[in-house]
Amino acid sequence: MDLLVPLADAVHSHDETLNSVYELHRGVRLRPFANVPDPKFYVPLVKHEAAMERMLYGIHARKGIVMLTGKIGSGKTLLSRAVILKLPRSRYEIGLVSSPTIPGNEFLGEILFQLGVDPHGTRVEQLRRLNDQLLANYHRNIDTIVVVDEALAIEHDRSFEELHLLNNFQLNDRFLITLVLVGQPELREPIARIPQLAQRVAVQHHIDYLDRAETKAYILARLAAAGGESPIFSPSAISSIYHCTAVYVD
Repeated sequence: MDLLVPLADAVHSHDETLNSVYELHRGVRLRPFANVPDPKFYVPLVKHEAAMERMLYGIHARKGIVMLTGKIGSGKTLLSRAVILKLPRSRYEIGLVSSPTIPGNEFLGEILFQLGVDPHGTRVEQLRRLNDQLLANYHRNIDTIVVVDEALAIEHDRSFEELHLLNNFQLNDRFLITLVLVGQPELREPIARIPQLAQRVAVQHHIDYLDRAETKAYILARLAAAGGESPIFSPSAISSIYHCTAVYVD
């Protein structure tokens, strides 16, 4: 008898097995701590709500450049996705660059692509098409937002120069595009090397790691979002989790 199954079916079967294990032994319907930025698991803790408020202020006020920093695991990416969901598509056009590790001469094209603009052609043609798109959005009362996640991964100063160039698209009384840069605290260093770019960063916010009480609230909230109804972690387990992560707290 042939025991081989297609890879797709095998993966699907494996996922179903994992889900059943979660449901049977943990009483939850979803993976509460999967390492993906799923907005349904956003937890409105004070630190993250303050960061969201600052980011939304910079976007709504068209402040040019908004920068969010935080160390690895502080929730920056998840927060940025939650912020995007707060922006109605009838009012905002949003381009998300989540993998900025691309050559400097292709960075502008990637931004155009994420905004739904033809990325091909010469740099002059790219800039002309972008300008036309920004003006068209302006006349439709739509703000253009570009979110660059893991911006520290940008490997070329030319790419940062492109960000400065984008920020030069403006009218007498407003920017035509708002850049949201998300990255680790070291992101400040390459930006500081370009003074013209650094001075355009109008809103900055840094997320610290969670304290003990926030750690407990975070764990319980994500379990609840996954459908858990009964306690899974004992108080001592939660305390151990906090102590294992507290070494990173600023």
